[in-house]
Amino acid sequence: MHPSPHAAAARRSGPRFPTFIRCAAPVIAASAAFASSSAMAQAAEAPASKAPSLEETRITLGKWIETQQIISKERNDWQQAKEILRGRIELVGKEVSVLRDRIVQSEMAVKESDKKRDDLNAQNDQLKAVQAELLAAVSGMEDEIRKLAKMMPQPVSERIEPLLQRMPTESSASRVSIAERFQNVLGILNELNKANSEISVAYEIRTLGDGSTSEVQVIYVGLAQAYYISPRGEVGVGEPGDDGWKWRPEPGARRAIMLALEVIEGKHAPTFVNVPLRIR
Repeated sequence: MHPSPHAAAARRSGPRFPTFIRCAAPVIAASAAFASSSAMAQAAEAPASKAPSLEETRITLGKWIETQQIISKERNDWQQAKEILRGRIELVGKEVSVLRDRIVQSEMAVKESDKKRDDLNAQNDQLKAVQAELLAAVSGMEDEIRKLAKMMPQPVSERIEPLLQRMPTESSASRVSIAERFQNVLGILNELNKANSEISVAYEIRTLGDGSTSEVQVIYVGLAQAYYISPRGEVGVGEPGDDGWKWRPEPGARRAIMLALEVIEGKHAPTFVNVPLRIR
């Protein structure tokens, strides 16, 4: 049996492709081997040309170590500085807190001082008002005492004269304290009260009914009435007036006045004596 034309053609054309491959393979393999050896040579030559020397490596390593040391030192310095700053911040914070407390205390002290000042000012105003009242009172009492001094019996006037001289005038009133003026007024009033509660006898020079003057014994009954008797037995009655004592003869009272004098001097037993008395 003979093959078909197509099969023969296939057999003729089939072996051509493997034959081409077999012929090109050695060429491709040689080219690849050459390329591979060239690449390996270039790869071997490249590291040899770029590799640093030992000295450069040592220098680079030294700089790296130095850099690390600097970084470490800077880190330590910063840590210490940070701690110092933190401590200073805490200290400043405490100082600020203390200062704030002091400011609060100072403000409270200022308020308390203002309150005390206001209280003292109020007390001062009250004291000034009281002082004005006391000044008006003592001035009025001094004026009344000056009037009473003209009505005092001579022995009483002599006793209170030093106290009367201590009473200030209008020009010297500012140099004498109110307390001293009150003390002086009280001293005068004590003397007047003492004299008004006792019966005393004094020797004085009086003008008699006939116009002559003579030393007489005067009986003062307090500050309201007085009687005198001369060595010749002339008697009279005295009464205080606005300008001093007023004296008048009282012949009809001679016996009563003499008896009263004897009782006072202890020459007669105590007894009631009717003497002239005029109440105004």
